[in-house]
Amino acid sequence: MAETHVLFVEDDDVIREATQLALERDGFVVTAMPDGLSGLDAFRSDRPDIALLDVMVPGLDGVSLCRRIRDESTVPVIMLSARADSIDVVLGLEAGADDYVTKPFDGAVLVARIRAVLRRFGHAGGPAGGTYDDGAAPDGGLLVFGDLEVDTEGMEVRKGGVPVGLTPTEMRLLLEFSSAPGTVLSRDKLLERVWDYGWGGDTRVVDVHVQRLRTKIGQDRIETVRGFGYKLKA
Repeated sequence: MAETHVLFVEDDDVIREATQLALERDGFVVTAMPDGLSGLDAFRSDRPDIALLDVMVPGLDGVSLCRRIRDESTVPVIMLSARADSIDVVLGLEAGADDYVTKPFDGAVLVARIRAVLRRFGHAGGPAGGTYDDGAAPDGGLLVFGDLEVDTEGMEVRKGGVPVGLTPTEMRLLLEFSSAPGTVLSRDKLLERVWDYGWGGDTRVVDVHVQRLRTKIGQDRIETVRGFGYKLKA
């Protein structure tokens, strides 16, 4: 099995070195960089499997670096923040991050979150969370909702016949909605199925990803059911 290559961008020398050693002990190959500009160069030259980006790094901050990475790739990104501040979290997720971890973090927790993200991305070519029922997409895997077409076999989405570019996390989220159109899915259920959280997580992750998905497939396609969650309009 190929080793997983992690790009880790962190300006604190102690945290960077300790985290790199911890990840390497768990079998990851780690490229550790102290600032955003060197991190961007390393991303472009090494093409890692996943990026861990601290929000507050010099040169090019973590949020801006995430945007630059997302402009070029769908590689999974986890943001690291010294505080669970709403602005830090939301800015990182809106920039295209797939998840975030608050510092200080336990090494085992970070590894678990990395593996959870990689599992999601590794299975992006199949049904999200294994939730499709047989026959959910009878027309060769094509689901149609008005002008929105979801090809569950080719992992492609078209709106009005025009291809829509989704990240793997956005695709898995849409697959969950499209597997049960008209059914309200709670934020906790989406965290469990899409983010692979077997425990309570931050529902802001769901809210921001739903908003990002709405901007791509249509603001009115996913309806908010206050107090319960979201549903895809059939």
